[in-house]
Amino acid sequence: MIFPIIDLAFLFFFSLTTTFVMRKVAKKIGLVDKPNSRKNHQGDIPLVGGISIGITLAYFLFNNPNILPNASLYAACLTLLILIGALDDKFDISFKLRFAVQAAISFAMMLLGKIELQTIGDIFGTGDVITFGWLGYLVTILAVVGAINAYNMVDGIDGLLGGLSVVTFGALAILMVFDNQYNIAYVCLVIVVTMLPYIVLNLGVFGRRYKVFMGDAGSMFIGFSVIWFLLLSSQKGVNPPLRPVTALWLIAIPLMDMAAIMIRRIRRGCSPFKPDREHLHHIFQRLGFSPRQALVAICTIASVFAATGIYSEEVQVPEYIMFYAFIVCFAIYVTFLSNIWRITAALKRWKAYRSNC
Repeated sequence: MIFPIIDLAFLFFFSLTTTFVMRKVAKKIGLVDKPNSRKNHQGDIPLVGGISIGITLAYFLFNNPNILPNASLYAACLTLLILIGALDDKFDISFKLRFAVQAAISFAMMLLGKIELQTIGDIFGTGDVITFGWLGYLVTILAVVGAINAYNMVDGIDGLLGGLSVVTFGALAILMVFDNQYNIAYVCLVIVVTMLPYIVLNLGVFGRRYKVFMGDAGSMFIGFSVIWFLLLSSQKGVNPPLRPVTALWLIAIPLMDMAAIMIRRIRRGCSPFKPDREHLHHIFQRLGFSPRQALVAICTIASVFAATGIYSEEVQVPEYIMFYAFIVCFAIYVTFLSNIWRITAALKRWKAYRSNC
């Protein structure tokens, strides 16, 4: 047990050192996030969190090539995503190019790694396991692109992307330990540990001078890593250790937030990819929460969802119950989002009434 702890400690400091080095590189080449109408931070912030985590993870996989199936393919996909993400951070490339690269990586994952979404289980309670056949290729592409962009879109306040990622990978590690899948569990733990230095710097623990952002390079590879491990855990083998419906609960907040936002944008006649300030973290701030309070609240909610998924998986709650319960939660979320202005106005009136009493 002592050796994994030493290895994890080394990876933590390797990631921390890499982040400090990449900060200086980013400032020299202009890979920084500048304040604008949607970004209220002060000064130019290096966009190197994802790059530093990716370098650390690549170093780990290079020294442990047999710890995962298709580890080299996974590392190659991460490298390409980080490269495209960094170019997007620097030059703001077309979303069509990003989607094309994400789709190409999906094909590589399916054709070379044999990892694809072929079944979603008995989510309707009919007794029949739903499989996709050749449609599995299309569904997998949609799942990969959706997961990548869900984590990209949720990255809006300090610590949120890192916090939600820790919840997802931490929950997945617990499930893998329960099923004696120790290698996958360990890699999930490695990702969590290598992400901690970024979270510390992103939250400004060492002061604003050392602050860094994740950047699209990080959010893209994190979203891809999430879907890679979920598919690896739920689709491979005769008796996969993770039922597909459980995955919904592990990524509930990013998934719900992306879907609800896109539905609302389409209803208004806007592009579903047009940036705005109506994500969950914006709503919490509109309700009077500070950014740090919003971070804690959202990560707590995500942890409750993940804990529900873990518990349901372990006691084998029927898949259709888990699926319908998730749909109910999503419907409540969409309703809340659609009526946020009324809710905000009502809360303000209630606060004004209380202050006058």
